[in-house]
Amino acid sequence: MSDIRQFIAVMIVAALFVSWLGWRGFTVVELNEKLRQQSALADYPYPFRVLRVEGDTAVMSTLRSTRIDTALAMRELFPDLERTPATSPDLLRAEQEYARLQAQASKTVTTSPGIQRVRWELDENWYYLNDMATRRGPGSATPMNPAAGG
Repeated sequence: MSDIRQFIAVMIVAALFVSWLGWRGFTVVELNEKLRQQSALADYPYPFRVLRVEGDTAVMSTLRSTRIDTALAMRELFPDLERTPATSPDLLRAEQEYARLQAQASKTVTTSPGIQRVRWELDENWYYLNDMATRRGPGSATPMNPAAGG
């Protein structure tokens, strides 16, 4: 095979690869736009979003994890709950509403063509950014970063 033919073959493969990457990015943008079009999700203080698509699975961000008490996230999202105990009915309602909206986001995404399931991934970046905002706040103690385990 001549050098020119090899070059053309490599360029075709590269073009196909770039097209494939662009299509995957377009799918994520399209799914996130679909989520933003739902007013209940768009108005919620936490932005439910698709991070990436892996085959027929959409990987979405979540604040819920077995490693972190969801109450920590609810207290960040709703400052009025900051000093409420974990058994507070208001805090439990906030957690239930989060779970309901998370299920709605999952259903919205799985009704899209080519997406069969959702896998949730802890939004460690959200916890990190909120930890940094707390550190910059006046009179704040040394806050913990639950996503980092400390």
